[in-house]
Amino acid sequence: MSPEAHSAPRSLAEALRARDDSSLAALLRSRPDLVTPVPTDLTQLATRAGTRASVLRALERLDRFALQTAEALAVAPDPASYDTLLGLMAGDAGDPAVAGALPRALGTLREQALVWGGDDRLRLVRTAREVLAPSPQHPSPTGLGPTVREATSGMSPGRIQEIVTTAGLPSTHDSVSAVAALTALFTHRKKLARLLGQAPEAAREVLSRLVWGPPYGQVTADPAAHLRWLLNRGLLLPTAPGTVVLPREVALHLRAGRAHRAAEPLPPAVTPAATHSARVVDATAAGQAYTALATVEELLKEWDEGGPAVLRAGGLSVRDLKRTAVALDVSEPVAAFWVELAYAAGLIASDGEADERYAATPAYDEWLEQPPAERWVRLAQAWLAATRTPGLVGGRDAKDRTLSALGPGLDRSAAPEVRHRVLSLLAGLGPGAAPDAESVLARLRWERPLRGGRRDDEEDLRSRLARWTLSEAELLGLTGRGALSSHGRALLGAPPAADPGSSTAGAPGAGSSTAGGGHGADAAPADAAPADAAGAGAPGRPVSGGPGDKLPVHRHRVPDRLAPPSGPEQAVAGAAAARLLAPLLPEPLDHVLLQADLTAVAPGPLRRPLADMLGVLADVESKGGATVYRFTPASVRRALDAGRTAADLHAFLTEHSRTPVPQPLAYLIDDVARRHGRLRVGAASAYVRCDDDALLNEILADKRAAALRLRRLAPTVLAAPADPATLLEGLRAMGYAPAAESAEGDVLIARAHAHRTPPRAAPEPVPEGPPPPDATLLAAAIRAIRAGDLAATTPRKPVGEPLAGGELPRTSSAETLATVQAAVLTGDSLWIGYVNAEGAASQRVISPVRVEGGFVTAYDHTADEVRTYPLHRITGVAELAED
Repeated sequence: MSPEAHSAPRSLAEALRARDDSSLAALLRSRPDLVTPVPTDLTQLATRAGTRASVLRALERLDRFALQTAEALAVAPDPASYDTLLGLMAGDAGDPAVAGALPRALGTLREQALVWGGDDRLRLVRTAREVLAPSPQHPSPTGLGPTVREATSGMSPGRIQEIVTTAGLPSTHDSVSAVAALTALFTHRKKLARLLGQAPEAAREVLSRLVWGPPYGQVTADPAAHLRWLLNRGLLLPTAPGTVVLPREVALHLRAGRAHRAAEPLPPAVTPAATHSARVVDATAAGQAYTALATVEELLKEWDEGGPAVLRAGGLSVRDLKRTAVALDVSEPVAAFWVELAYAAGLIASDGEADERYAATPAYDEWLEQPPAERWVRLAQAWLAATRTPGLVGGRDAKDRTLSALGPGLDRSAAPEVRHRVLSLLAGLGPGAAPDAESVLARLRWERPLRGGRRDDEEDLRSRLARWTLSEAELLGLTGRGALSSHGRALLGAPPAADPGSSTAGAPGAGSSTAGGGHGADAAPADAAPADAAGAGAPGRPVSGGPGDKLPVHRHRVPDRLAPPSGPEQAVAGAAAARLLAPLLPEPLDHVLLQADLTAVAPGPLRRPLADMLGVLADVESKGGATVYRFTPASVRRALDAGRTAADLHAFLTEHSRTPVPQPLAYLIDDVARRHGRLRVGAASAYVRCDDDALLNEILADKRAAALRLRRLAPTVLAAPADPATLLEGLRAMGYAPAAESAEGDVLIARAHAHRTPPRAAPEPVPEGPPPPDATLLAAAIRAIRAGDLAATTPRKPVGEPLAGGELPRTSSAETLATVQAAVLTGDSLWIGYVNAEGAASQRVISPVRVEGGFVTAYDHTADEVRTYPLHRITGVAELAED
């Protein structure tokens, strides 16, 4: 529907009223803050869409070209025609790329209710104009200054007449007409060109320095001749003592009509830095995915009996992070990533005890029982959704406090969006292509520029988030050699194979309002022009208004399959990723290779029972493609303390070794077992008993035992003031192998007791503003807004007292009853004012069906259902007008 087909809207509310439901849904989806709470009608929706906070949020989610279009409208006349806007964007010479992309950008601004009106009267919402229009305090990104009318608003009438006369124009009777004449001169290209042709060379040099901004300059009280020439003709206008400005009309002439030095209608291409075989990428990513699982398991095993203490302010101390990094054999930033990943997945948490420590949660035990591919999916999905940012660990917060792992202050709401966007761009490159990191950053800056192009902390954070995403995705096994793997692609919900030449593959999700990114990357101008063009010779000029409008509402929805999956979609995507990853993961082995140097080599991942037992019986010496375990007297004693006998250990090694058990290892086990438990330590405070009194004599004679302060109670018993644990450690340090015993004289088995926290939920991501509404909420909200708007705008005939603007109808009880009863007989609809039991007043349009017992039963057009209302709560009624 064109503007000629219906009257032009006089306000944003009228423009919204002319939209169809799909267009309203697109608005609420792209600006979710407008639907919380649901507006009562379209007038309230328009008011909320024009508030400063909402407009700023919408502007910050525009792509660069859409933002440039809004900036051009902010310096254009209000209202402006489409041709005027096109001239500001493409310049006098024109630009086919700009002309082809402008309909989409304007459609985006209309969809988001930042622009309304037909092509002949385009209006930027007032708040957006105030934000984007140039001022001395807030220069415009266009670099333009005020108009002649704005710059001369405080100038004396006599001075204005002097400027008009010097510029070669006839004097006028008042300042208004003089300013209008000067404006007409500066907007007439030929006349202004003749005037500038008379300017001294030095004057033209001054204008060239101001033309692209900033438009302000400093002059002395006695300016040079070339500056005086410009000031006398209004080509420079004073704004304050010693300050002059280049009028907007003159700057646009010197720029050949362009509002921006360089319009950017097309998103920068993400270029591949290298291309690998898809099979190599998947294999590399799968290997790293297995390493990720092993690292998280190792971390949780390290903290199995209780991890580091929680700092008073929350988080890990620097010392504990260093200790964790050494245990995992990684750098501290990487250790912080694994710790935060386990925390985000709900596998570790604080135990909540008085001496608070970090420990594994019960969910960790459930996670261990899952197949490896499913365990990886849980980690990857937790990483994709987490707002906690491990890369910030070690930095400083706003109060100059160190940010610690697992501590407060690490949440960044933009993290999930940036992660998903970066991976979507990788998916668009095609299988096996690894991107150039700088081209990814350039693309992200185009899709979400900061107003004014400032490079501040927020922009720097988004760039750092993108770099961290590339490195963390490689650590996690989503990518291999920098390219997105097939299981990573499935986890995103992307198609199995992307065509690098298609617009969807080349810019996945770039225009999705759900993701909040720039709306300009969905389609190249070549395929945007036919869809949006109003005719063969004119660029498409989308108009706001009724159901027939060709608003580019749904063009952004093509890449929605790359939006972050949630709910059932997330489960489906996770299952698909697990199916693709499972065949690529190595099968766990049930054997090791024992060697004569008291080591065992595990040529691959081991099955969990074997790995657990071997972890008790031996110490890990080195990791990598093959893990090397070393047997020592201490490690063998550890297995004996856990309740194993020498026969058990021999049988275990014989069963799980592909090589014969070496004689040195068999001797080591037998030797430690023979000495293990000959000494018994109990509580006296502590005592040592042994059937061999000669061994006790040997201990008493040993100088190293002096610190234990042992004394003989009987030929076979020694006592010490130390506790049993200290006595055990002291004797073991002397080379003995004592065993602890209970009060009944039985050997105590020192199995490790896993420490678990109470059930803990994974940390909730901190959202960036209200979440996008789902389809059910959108449908309900639109129905409620339409119904409320019907009640607010339906013409009515007042009954009883005349109505003041915005007030509910007021009629007496008798008039109310009589009008309602008459409506039951005639079948007419009524407008009523109603106050509910909570005292909330509202207006409704009803069709009464029955009146009895002090209640009226009616079809409520506002709620779209039959309801019953007490008559005493109806403040008054009004009949609807005939039309």
